Amino acid sequence: MRRGVQFMLRKLPGDYTRDIVSTVPNSLVFRPVVVNTPAIFTICSMLFRTVVGLVRMVWRHPIACLTVAAPVALAVTLGWRIPLVLVVATVSALVGWRLTDPWSFNVCVGLRLRAWWRWMWNYRRHWQPVMVVSGLAKHLGGREYLPRLLKVTCTATADVVRVKMLSGQSVAEWQDRADNLAHGFGGIECRVQLDKPGRVTLLFPRRDLLATPISALPVWGDVRVSEVPIGLREDGTPYRLKLHGTHVLVAGATGSGKGSWLWSAIRGLLPAKRARLVEIWALDPKLMELSYGHELFNRYAATPEACAELLEAAVKVMQERAGRFAGVQRNHLPTIEDPFILIVVDEVAFLTAYQTDRKLKERITAALATLTTQGRAVGVGVLAALQDPRKEVLSIRNLFPDKIALRLDESPQVDLVLGDGARDRGALADQISSDPATGAGVGYVRLEASPEPVRVRAAYVSDTDIRAMVAEYAEAGDAR
Repeated sequence: MRRGVQFMLRKLPGDYTRDIVSTVPNSLVFRPVVVNTPAIFTICSMLFRTVVGLVRMVWRHPIACLTVAAPVALAVTLGWRIPLVLVVATVSALVGWRLTDPWSFNVCVGLRLRAWWRWMWNYRRHWQPVMVVSGLAKHLGGREYLPRLLKVTCTATADVVRVKMLSGQSVAEWQDRADNLAHGFGGIECRVQLDKPGRVTLLFPRRDLLATPISALPVWGDVRVSEVPIGLREDGTPYRLKLHGTHVLVAGATGSGKGSWLWSAIRGLLPAKRARLVEIWALDPKLMELSYGHELFNRYAATPEACAELLEAAVKVMQERAGRFAGVQRNHLPTIEDPFILIVVDEVAFLTAYQTDRKLKERITAALATLTTQGRAVGVGVLAALQDPRKEVLSIRNLFPDKIALRLDESPQVDLVLGDGARDRGALADQISSDPATGAGVGYVRLEASPEPVRVRAAYVSDTDIRAMVAEYAEAGDAR
């Protein structure tokens, strides 16, 4: 074979053999042709890129550019004294503003300056190496292609980075490299969300507002049925949980704070219960959590037999309403005659998977399945807590439209509770701290209308708060 190559080389003229750069047997690769670009073209290209970059910087950061350009222009035209006085006066005014009203200063100035600094020093400076090392940059035909950094904005707790992906990339590729992005840009975590076709949003939390417990939220007397205040989102804004017109499943390991979610929901419905627009029925097979305030409930059951009877009574109410509403109305509106009924189940697995009486187990499972498939249209909702999210423990898990994942033992359980791909979208429920002071009540909420998980911490309702609720809102005839 080597003789064949040598024969070919002898047949080629000298000018051709001089351009051969390959030494691999059975192949001849010639040096690519190099075209000398005139210097004027190179200079014009550099000037054009410089002008485009300056225009883009001014367009994206007008205030920052004006802050730098204005003093320089005044110094050139009027001398250095006037710009110096203006700079000192401006800085003094900003400092005074910051000291007297930090919130408005942060909203109008502070977050914008932080976003500009983070864009320039953290993201723009490290963009190319992080993209290459994480595998999100591509090399084709000797050229390097990088996703484009579009915009950086800052909230009080996180950096929001908007990126244009390369053509052909998917959100799943970015979600698989979330850890690489977090470490590459010095963040504690990175969450990847789809912005719109071809673009993704990267969320880099800077500090955790949910690291400390939240006291029980005050009951202002507002009659709320659809959405009740539960706690705080991770950005510090209040979170309200929808209860009317849906069913909610709360799953979490022992000590994860399921009671905080149950009692916060009950606490938020108390004004509506006093107005006779809501009834709360409670199932407490463990006899530990809900029994402490059983006087608050319109109906209460603890034994498996009583729980089965209560659920079957709810099914009868549901079917009676469905017969009256048929052909008259499609959605339920809470009234005194037809109040919204919320059925709270502390540990649903005690009534299904761990129930030894087969007949009782079948009755309870059938009633729960009927309520979760037909109840929300006629104003009967289920709020259930669960410790073990496996399918064999609760076969009707997928009949709950809205799900909440508190601290879980294993990462695959996150997708079991919230649905496939939830953990890749940032629902790291398996990484929630087991320390009650830090992680109890913290969870990820995934609603039927939105696949993106939201991190929330429910307020802690203490025994003292429950006793005060009983003293204020318990009524004669409740807790039948």
